[in-house]
Amino acid sequence: MKRKSLFALSAVVVVAAAALVPVLWSGGDNLHNGTAMAATPADQAELIKKGEYLARAGDCIACHTVRGGKQFAGGLPMLTPFGTMFTPNITPDDQYGIGKWTQDDFYRAMHTGRSKDGSLLYPGFPFTSYTKVTRADSDAIYAYLRSVAPVNVPSRPHELKFPFNQRNMLIGWRTLFFREGEYKPDPTKSVEWNRGAYLIEGLGHCGMCHTSINAMGGPVNSAAFAGGLIPLQNWYAPSLTSNKEAGLGDWETKDIADLLKTGVSNRGAVFGPMAEVVHNSLQYMSDADINAMATYLKTIPQKSEAPEQLQLETSEKFGGELLKQGQKIYADNCAKCHAENGLGMPPSFPPLANNQSIQMPSAVNPIRMVLNGGYPPSTDANPHPYGMPPFAQALSNTEVAAVVTYIRMSWGNHGTAVSPQQVSDLRSAPLD
Repeated sequence: MKRKSLFALSAVVVVAAAALVPVLWSGGDNLHNGTAMAATPADQAELIKKGEYLARAGDCIACHTVRGGKQFAGGLPMLTPFGTMFTPNITPDDQYGIGKWTQDDFYRAMHTGRSKDGSLLYPGFPFTSYTKVTRADSDAIYAYLRSVAPVNVPSRPHELKFPFNQRNMLIGWRTLFFREGEYKPDPTKSVEWNRGAYLIEGLGHCGMCHTSINAMGGPVNSAAFAGGLIPLQNWYAPSLTSNKEAGLGDWETKDIADLLKTGVSNRGAVFGPMAEVVHNSLQYMSDADINAMATYLKTIPQKSEAPEQLQLETSEKFGGELLKQGQKIYADNCAKCHAENGLGMPPSFPPLANNQSIQMPSAVNPIRMVLNGGYPPSTDANPHPYGMPPFAQALSNTEVAAVVTYIRMSWGNHGTAVSPQQVSDLRSAPLD
């Protein structure tokens, strides 16, 4: 589910420079008998605490902090099909950060996707989702970001190709793909459901990855949450509207909540970009909010089948040969953890049998896991997760295709055979 992101001048790939930037809390909303009153230190401390929590929910740190760098100082390079974007310094530094932004400036960026000077922000900054955030929550995030240590480091300019470096061209994109407006609760749903919808659709910006994008870099809104390949990252964000992928409609709410909070559950584990979301954001959220998100996710309508993914196919005969070869490779390399019957030993070793992520139309994720291995996120509730070793050096392209074909077509799974060429294409894919 948010992140990151992640391509086009659309919302999935980056955080635009000059975007999520906060500033001084003036306390101007505190009124008594019609007279403006300054916030007390206790009020301010509580507001900052709330803002820190909400900033975690929005996963702001993931894009605005380089690994090993100063918090929120920006500079993280984001590769897109149109060039490289660099996330901005959003510390309260007057020269290079957001120290001169006002509370209204910050809300305008969140709500309308416009910077302090009125210029249009690239939709790599997820204002298409953040527009749903309430003014009160925006003000709290603003107060928190204004409280962090300022860092006197300039934001690096984007390196975008012409004509994508022309911000005025975003007018057309916004006309087609952006509708501003705060989240409106559904009166027919429970308070818990509405809270989950607010977090998933707003601060969580989950649709940024789980909704495919079109040739113009805009979200395919008619297929919202229906899944899609994350460009340039080569990970597939599964459909949340299809039980054949990650629709979750047949999951227990507890299993969904466990997956969001800890990265593992009795139904599976998260890897790749979603593992980062859990590590940076979701593990810090309250049980009440996690349960609200799980409640909402479980009820997302199953609108249609997940979108077909372009995938190299094998002949039926060759697929049968791969299946037979894969059975031996699985027995030699995988059964110790995932069991001969594919049921695994959850939550430490996830099941492969009846696992939607294994048998989705797109085989990208299981191929990448066999090649590169990985770990679920380390969280407070699961500080020492068991990992998956990489087999890129031990297995050839055909052998990887064989074992992935085996796990996709065994124990009642309904996946299809995998082409060795697809393995070859993904072998050189970036790990992050």
